[in-house]
Amino acid sequence: MNSAELLERSLAYALGSVAAVVPGSLGRATPCAQWDLGDLLCHLDDSVDALYEGVASGSIGLRPGQDAVDPVCAFRERAGALLGAWAVAAGEPPRDGVAVAVGGRALELGLLAAVGAVEIAVHGWDVAQASGRPRPLPPSLAADLFPVARCIVADADRGVRFAEPVGVPARACPGDRLVAFLGRRPGPPRFLSGTASVCLS
Repeated sequence: MNSAELLERSLAYALGSVAAVVPGSLGRATPCAQWDLGDLLCHLDDSVDALYEGVASGSIGLRPGQDAVDPVCAFRERAGALLGAWAVAAGEPPRDGVAVAVGGRALELGLLAAVGAVEIAVHGWDVAQASGRPRPLPPSLAADLFPVARCIVADADRGVRFAEPVGVPARACPGDRLVAFLGRRPGPPRFLSGTASVCLS
């Protein structure tokens, strides 16, 4: 799996969700019970900033994030900076095996990108839900992210970083399966059409 491409696809989806945020809506509730929409956008911005730092400098400092005056604008700017950093990295020898220092530990850049892609995409889904304009995760993106999510979410994360998984029908769309695995309620079920990866409402 091309982790850089996965991150780019997640960013594109999240940017589309953030585009639906309107002035005066930052106090809205989100699927993340402890955050309103403004908090969620600031967290998303911090996540992208940390990824940029890892790609650009080879290390991520564990420091508290700073709330942006305009979190929508801040996220767009950070996303653009991160995509630019990846473009620079793509001009070098393959970097998936390069280690990034994260809080005193080494993490492969490719794994960091894959983990970041899950967080950005799912929080993009959260933003869309909170904005009142739900956007299903693209089935192919969700299908690629799901095995990553299964690897990085441990039982100890439940009730701390993620809620308990939510049950969905066996033929539910990949996007519904992904957000349900991460403790979100996907809403009215969407099903796969036969073996195709197209979701039907």
